[in-house]
Amino acid sequence: MPLTVGSTPLTLEDVERVARFRDSVELAPEALVRIRTCRRMLEEKIAGGEIMYGVNTGIGEFSEVALTEDQVQDFQRYLIFNHSAGIGEPVAEEDVRAAILSRVRVHSHGHSGCRPEITETLVAMLNAGITPVVCEKGSVGACGDLAPMSQVALCLLGEGEAFYRGERLRSSEAFERAGIPIPGLRARDGLATINGSNLITGMGSLQLLDAERSLAHAEIACALTLEALRANMTPFDERLHTLRGFPGAVTSARNIRRIMEGSALLTGAVQTRVQDAYSLRSSPQVIGAARDHLAHARRQFEIELNGVGDNPVFLPEEDTVLTGANFQGTPVSMPLDMVGAAVAMVSVLSERRLNRLLNPALSAGLPAFLTKGAGMFSGLMLSQYTAGMLIVEQRILSTPSCTQSIPAAADQEDFVSMGMNGALKTRQILENANGVLAIELIAGAQALDFRNSQVGKGTKVVRNAIRTVVDFLDEDRPLFPDHNAMAEAVRKGQLIEAVEAEVGPLGASWH
Repeated sequence: MPLTVGSTPLTLEDVERVARFRDSVELAPEALVRIRTCRRMLEEKIAGGEIMYGVNTGIGEFSEVALTEDQVQDFQRYLIFNHSAGIGEPVAEEDVRAAILSRVRVHSHGHSGCRPEITETLVAMLNAGITPVVCEKGSVGACGDLAPMSQVALCLLGEGEAFYRGERLRSSEAFERAGIPIPGLRARDGLATINGSNLITGMGSLQLLDAERSLAHAEIACALTLEALRANMTPFDERLHTLRGFPGAVTSARNIRRIMEGSALLTGAVQTRVQDAYSLRSSPQVIGAARDHLAHARRQFEIELNGVGDNPVFLPEEDTVLTGANFQGTPVSMPLDMVGAAVAMVSVLSERRLNRLLNPALSAGLPAFLTKGAGMFSGLMLSQYTAGMLIVEQRILSTPSCTQSIPAAADQEDFVSMGMNGALKTRQILENANGVLAIELIAGAQALDFRNSQVGKGTKVVRNAIRTVVDFLDEDRPLFPDHNAMAEAVRKGQLIEAVEAEVGPLGASWH
């Protein structure tokens, strides 16, 4: 069933449907009416000689330069050429698709002033699988993602390149093969395509979903380690967390106990310490804090997904044009910075639990480095080195980008969000988290194989799922294939699927 844009609010899950799973899109009929009404107002104002920013004036520092009637049409073409100034490798197709969907949603409000053919062509591109080639770097995230979105707009001119059915082609050839007419750009059309933080929003929407899954994996890994270390489960009593009141901690404690349902640790059949180290007993508070921040970030991104991020903004019902700064990326770049920091924090916690599994002084009787041949074999000793390297990179990347403004355009654009830096670094933090959590999961399964106590039904499923990917480390072997295979399983969500099939959906504090 196609996703209808312009009748109901978009969610992060809607973005994923279109961006990753390539669901089709349709424009709501009422949205098309709004777009046509707005365009009619704009054309009347152009005919009447009214001066409007970016329509019949230059932009940025040239906003005071009025364009002649002849220049108005050509200006959009030169605008897109000039702003296609990025650098670097192409952004992933899923991220560009997410950005295009975000832009279609902006247009659907009927305040952007573009021709309906522009929005309809963007929808047709999504449905046909035409994805513009967009350089990763170049946006400062303030007048919108001008450089990357201009490479999207190039395709509307039949210029630039696009991916289509596994090939990288001239966009004109991709359009021809797909049977889509090239609409060209007339007054306002170019700026209406690029003047919003849509790539940041698209990338961030997908990263938020990945971060939410990282936290679920962190709870699964935590449960495995708690079983292996014979932890005291009193700190995971939901009543404790309800008394404090943070919903994320309540959710995290509940999830961990559900995964461990039936464990000897919960029935009291195994003797435990009176009190464990912070990395064990405060896991719900730490993972829960990350959950609470992600809930805030989700709200921010879904507001942005469904808002009018444009300049100028046209109000047909009032015959008014408002010039402002709704393109400014800070409302999403700031929470995205903290999403990365939150995932890094949870990864640090994971590594500290890993340390307790490997260190014979802390592991409640497990063999040193989880090998039965200490001395001859080193077990998982070097896995901790790898986790440590990944975490240090995460810490470096957790420096906020939203405070790093560098002025541009002769100081007309003297504060910018640098949100694209935030999106790029958060992507790497998430990738590193897959590795850190994978290594804890490998160690947790290895440790449980040295135990003979009753484990929870969810924990048992996790261990079995890990064993379909990574074999027990009986004697030393190269570990990088194990690390990479387990990280890929985490990336794909295989363990979440296995656990939820056994214990039901893991609760989410953002719902």
